[in-house]
Amino acid sequence: MAKDEENSTSGYEKFMELVKAEMLKVHSEKTVEHALDPRNMGPMPEANGHARITGPCGDTMEIFLKIKQGKVAAASFLTSGCCSTIACGSITTELAKGEELAEVKKINPDTILKSLGGLPEASVHCSVLAANTLKAAIEDYLKNHSP
Repeated sequence: MAKDEENSTSGYEKFMELVKAEMLKVHSEKTVEHALDPRNMGPMPEANGHARITGPCGDTMEIFLKIKQGKVAAASFLTSGCCSTIACGSITTELAKGEELAEVKKINPDTILKSLGGLPEASVHCSVLAANTLKAAIEDYLKNHSP
């Protein structure tokens, strides 16, 4: 590796360590983990359930679901939101994947908060946005795929 590349890599790594340390002052380890390394982030063209909601804070979240035989085979999300919103979208898709639709319907803001180890009071609304978007994506699926 060239000297310049080595310096920029270590500079970036040092920066990310500082970012993580600052985040850990107000967020749980799990929240920081999901915010900095979100799972299932991105659009899903083959989704058969989808919703997009903008919350009162201005953050927008989209959730995409691929439901097969009553189970969530795949889930992904997009957001324009902050680190708390990213973490909520990430953990929500993780909670939904592989589960029966009846169980996924039970995911609520408290489920998300507990899974993340809590959020600062000012960010609790991010869990509401994620739960509401998940529920709307399920409703979209049911509306278009009713027996």
